[in-house]
Amino acid sequence: MLNFLKNHPFAVEAFFERSTVLTFAVPKEEITALIPECLTPDTFNDQWAFIAIAMVATRNLRPKGWPRWMGSDFFLVGYRAFVRYRNNAGKNLRGLYIFKSETNKRKMQIGGNIFTHYHYTTTDIMERSSSDTIHISSQQSGFNAGLSHASTEDISLPPDSPFATWKEARRFAGPLPFTFTYNSANQKVLIIEGVRQHWQPSPVKVLNYDFTFLKQLNVSAPVLASAFMVENIPYYWKKGKIEKWIGH
Repeated sequence: MLNFLKNHPFAVEAFFERSTVLTFAVPKEEITALIPECLTPDTFNDQWAFIAIAMVATRNLRPKGWPRWMGSDFFLVGYRAFVRYRNNAGKNLRGLYIFKSETNKRKMQIGGNIFTHYHYTTTDIMERSSSDTIHISSQQSGFNAGLSHASTEDISLPPDSPFATWKEARRFAGPLPFTFTYNSANQKVLIIEGVRQHWQPSPVKVLNYDFTFLKQLNVSAPVLASAFMVENIPYYWKKGKIEKWIGH
């Protein structure tokens, strides 16, 4: 009865203390099978589509306009695909489709699942950092990532990356302007626009990684394509907008 609440009914803001995104390349046909009919994969060289895992330390997350002290701090992990959606005005929008979201606090799980369709679960997320390395892991969810950002000038792309340069890779660093959710029963698309400031992602070197959920998606041999980090970013999401998908 209260399903309308899940459609992001108000704007939300937060401060990203740190956002680290690992992007994996998979054949575009495999992403097509995982996303709703209204979306198409956002591709590179008409061959590769991409899955991103974002690990974000947020501060003061709250409804937009509320004072900071009323916000809460969370660690968020999001698994998503890079996609495109052609809206009814004929615009081709780049964005993300969320497979699953994780957080370190049950409060975020409850609120996230009331006001979004992002499938939040609570898990044990641990972050350890030093002057030049960061380790993020969860025993319960079965993931870990070790990263180094000591000298970005010396960091090379992962050895099997489809990208030739970091400039190419940055197009798939995220976050993209929009996030999409699709209700197949009524063929309606929920569009949420994110607004960011001073977004200048820096390359990071991946020392090691393992993500159980990535294996559960049943994509064949995802290839680590890039890893980027940003720090100290104000961010907010606009109120969701809904339109009927009419097909094109």
